Amino acid sequence: MSEGTPVGRVRTETEDRILKITIDNAAKKNAFSPEMMLELSEALTELDNNGELWAGVICAEGDHFTAGLDMPKFFGPGASVKPLPEGNIDPLGLKNRCRKPIITAVQGICFTVGIEIMLAGDIAVAADSVRFCQMEAKRGIAPFGGAHFRYLTRMGWGDAMYHLLLCDEFNAERALKIGLVQEVVPAGQQVERAMELARLITRNAPLGVQVTKEAALTYTAAGEQAAIAYVPAIRDRVLNSEDMMEGIMSFLERRPANFKNK
Repeated sequence: MSEGTPVGRVRTETEDRILKITIDNAAKKNAFSPEMMLELSEALTELDNNGELWAGVICAEGDHFTAGLDMPKFFGPGASVKPLPEGNIDPLGLKNRCRKPIITAVQGICFTVGIEIMLAGDIAVAADSVRFCQMEAKRGIAPFGGAHFRYLTRMGWGDAMYHLLLCDEFNAERALKIGLVQEVVPAGQQVERAMELARLITRNAPLGVQVTKEAALTYTAAGEQAAIAYVPAIRDRVLNSEDMMEGIMSFLERRPANFKNK
């Protein structure tokens, strides 16, 4: 961290059509303050609203993704938690969820809210050094950031209850086996691999990508019949779009597509 840089922040930078979002509080194992959670929300809201951004990557400075919440700042006498602004994207995806694809790169300690932020995204890349733990019940509380149902959708009842109720620590190999993460790479390579996946996604038509995510979320929220009922909306969004025509022409002309998000 350079001289004069505030302690505890979430910063962003843009690479082509990707918004790279970095958790930057390495001196405290990237523990989240309420202010950092708001900054993460603002970054995700920018990703969601900006038509020039087609994918996001969430990563962290230092040796660890995050140790979780800076508990006294959320629950102590001087707690400074405030509701997110109306319409903002919720970093935990419990209210408003980002419509763009999000790849999360994790390393070192990834505890509690760190896992929940990761699961509010779409694809996770883990360093082989990572240590996961959903330890809320060990502290006399329970998960309130989505772990109680997203563990179920990722890994099924038995594995979900195993880790939620034992509050055990497990590694990247185990996380990959149960579907919590999608790739494991040598420590230090997780961010670049996440960026590489984001670049691959942004080569595809953004309308098609976003509608696919929306349709999948419709299924997880309301079930198969709602997902079937959503099919006409998929057709309306993508058929006869400029991107669809470009996709067809690029195939016929044997060239890379030049999508416009239109």
